[in-house]
Amino acid sequence: MNQFTPNHIHELVLIRAKHVEEGCRAVLEVRSQKTVLLDLSGMDNPQAQRTTDFVCGGIEALDGGQHRLDEHVFLFTPSGIQVTLN
Repeated sequence: MNQFTPNHIHELVLIRAKHVEEGCRAVLEVRSQKTVLLDLSGMDNPQAQRTTDFVCGGIEALDGGQHRLDEHVFLFTPSGIQVTLN
């Protein structure tokens, strides 16, 4: 598990996916200890569902966090990152 210090820079990556294959990039970014905001609103519903299923499975395997922010917008975090949504 990573230790985050006050001087540590944590990167947030925004991915506006248009193709299912872009879900792989989201998983790789989280594996690289980056937080990903994934916007699937540019996809039709079957593609968005397929991408969501793939990314959620990959994030689960990495012991990361997943948060649905809107119907087609998700936040994925590496293990050890706490997110509080109000």
